[in-house]
Amino acid sequence: MPGTTNPKPLLSVTAVAEGATGLALLVVPSKLVELLLGSGLDTAVGVTATRVAGVALLALSIACWRAIADAASDAARGLVEAMLLYNFGVAAVLILAWLRHGLFGIGLWPVGIAHIAMAAWCLACILAWTRNGKSP
Repeated sequence: MPGTTNPKPLLSVTAVAEGATGLALLVVPSKLVELLLGSGLDTAVGVTATRVAGVALLALSIACWRAIADAASDAARGLVEAMLLYNFGVAAVLILAWLRHGLFGIGLWPVGIAHIAMAAWCLACILAWTRNGKSP
């Protein structure tokens, strides 16, 4: 993947994508979940938990956006490592929701594949840093 040793594009894409998703989870949580999993949220508990996830994604978005200015720092590297876990984790949860519970919405596979691709990008950055013996 070109430019994998420079985390700025990765941090930028993550900031925009997760920021938009977080905002959507806050504003229209049931609709977004329905597009992803094929069923809306039926309880106030589900809506509340989804909105909490939206706030967490907005926080990730801000952290990524701010890290762009200091992409060579250990903190930025730690953020990319955390994003690796996050992206693989989201992909795994979505695949398990489909396999175990039969949940499926029009957005399931595009979102799942996007998270796998983002995880691969994170891993490529981390491996490049490891080969170089330092952050960019």
